[in-house]
Amino acid sequence: MPVEEFVAGWISGALGLVLGHPFDTVKLLGFFKGMSFPIASIAVVNSVLFGVYSNTLLVLTATSHQERRAQPPSYTHIFLAGCTGGFLQAYCLAPFDLIKVRLQNQTEPRAQPGSSPPRYQGPVHCAASIFREEGPRGLFRGAWALTLRDTPTVGIYFITYEGLCRQYTPEGQNPSSATVLVAGGFAGIVSWVAATPLDVIKSRMQMDGLRRRVYQGILDCMVSSIRQEGLGVFFRGVTINSARAFPVNAVTFLSYEYLLRWWG
Repeated sequence: MPVEEFVAGWISGALGLVLGHPFDTVKLLGFFKGMSFPIASIAVVNSVLFGVYSNTLLVLTATSHQERRAQPPSYTHIFLAGCTGGFLQAYCLAPFDLIKVRLQNQTEPRAQPGSSPPRYQGPVHCAASIFREEGPRGLFRGAWALTLRDTPTVGIYFITYEGLCRQYTPEGQNPSSATVLVAGGFAGIVSWVAATPLDVIKSRMQMDGLRRRVYQGILDCMVSSIRQEGLGVFFRGVTINSARAFPVNAVTFLSYEYLLRWWG
């Protein structure tokens, strides 16, 4: 199994994270709060996504990354490989994402002198507190919503990227830097528009249990959210998600492509 895709996924994901983290936390309460923890965890999560995607394509098509421009895989194979990567990524991501969301949703006590200290002192304390108060399953709160979000949308993500690259690249050649940037950026936007409804549910499920249980499951969370706030609740944050998605995924794909070309 080639390991270059895993390493390239880790590096490119870290670069994209540094660029996009402020956008990611604007929709919450922090700005660069909790940044060191996602950078550490991205080594696992993004390498799994790109590594599994590329190696699944290798199994389905028997072509390496360098050979795929001359022998492009079908969109069915791309979608299946993307869904596989998204599914496995979701379970690796779930505990990290839960801790990130809990940390980002804490108010900053220094902004209000005399206020009580934050509930969590850092990622390790956060993980230990969740484990102690909510049990081992608590670390995977929202995992099903995360899986439902990532499995199809990652398939859409890679199809959009590959489709745009093929449309604007002569047959058999590698896409230019400009093509990779635009294709990667639009792939990010399309996938996040599709993912936003379940991202809202995922975040609510992850915060559930912080004080008391509110939702009985994903379906109950959906029904309760619609009943209280209407259908528009499922597209809350779509603008900031899209604004974040374009530059983050443009940089992610550009660095990923060039790292693999360099190693190839």
